[in-house]
Amino acid sequence: MTGLRAAFLSQADSCEALESPFMGRILRMLPDLMADTSDLSRRCASFEGELGPSGHSLPLRIASGLHALVLRSDAPNLTAVYPPNDVSDDVLRTALRNALTTHDTFLTNWITNTPQTNEVRRSAVLIATAQLLADRFDLPFSVSEMGASGGLNLMFDRFHLAVGSGYGPQSNVVLQPDWRGPLPVQAPLTIAERRGVDLHPLDSKSPEHALRLLAYLWPDQTERMIRTRAAIALQDAPVDSGDAINWLQHRLPNHKAGQIHFIYTTVAWQYFPVDSQTKGTALIAAAGAKATNDAPLAWLSYETDGKKNGAALTLRLWPGNHTIELGRADFHGRWINWTAPTRLP
Repeated sequence: MTGLRAAFLSQADSCEALESPFMGRILRMLPDLMADTSDLSRRCASFEGELGPSGHSLPLRIASGLHALVLRSDAPNLTAVYPPNDVSDDVLRTALRNALTTHDTFLTNWITNTPQTNEVRRSAVLIATAQLLADRFDLPFSVSEMGASGGLNLMFDRFHLAVGSGYGPQSNVVLQPDWRGPLPVQAPLTIAERRGVDLHPLDSKSPEHALRLLAYLWPDQTERMIRTRAAIALQDAPVDSGDAINWLQHRLPNHKAGQIHFIYTTVAWQYFPVDSQTKGTALIAAAGAKATNDAPLAWLSYETDGKKNGAALTLRLWPGNHTIELGRADFHGRWINWTAPTRLP
């Protein structure tokens, strides 16, 4: 289990860097607690390629399965050692070992599904970018999100960004990132139509699917749980099932005059196959070449660029084929270093 052990330790480092010490604790314990003869271990051994955060994310799949047991109230002994409870390492190890044994079948089935995370705080970047676009074009938006999961971030205009004097309506979803840099302009924002796509979309109104969204949040980050539940209550946008690039190929020609087509990914593009990225880039650029001031096209990338300090925020804008660096943001939206121009070209 050498490869999986390394994946657990790498994910533990990432979780601790993102302020989840509890996840760090259990991820460091789990490799020694998983019995080689269990169905879960055998299922893990069947995965090929990268097992960690940049691949199958098996540590997060397993940890989320354990969290799902707690959220379902199916494992009282495990619930007793999860936050807000604070127990010794020995007590925690015992509870984890028992849960792995007792719920081996559930966990084995759980990890067959890909990770599903909608980090709602990333919408702070979407709100700020949309403000710039609304100021530049004064047009309603048609929104397309690739890798949308449950579609929570499709609802960004219904969230409140609490920086400066505030952006957006009063809302049960309040985003308060550590904002560094100038504030975006204030501009009226109207969404005419919104839609997303995902290989395995979740219907957040389904209790089973909502459980999956919540289980991938980290048990010691209660605020994320509260925020996500509030976003689920607001979600009413369709998320189609399918390959994102094929979906986009059919969606781009339907861009209507009198609307901004706003395309974005938030920590999703990096998981697309390289050939899909190449094809998608070409499709968007070709559509951009046909854009006009009455039918502009904007593509926001909120993705890793290999640097350690968060994700890069890059906006491509047509007509004009402008590439605009907006700054950087934490992968969970805790902080935003905004370096965008005051107004777009």
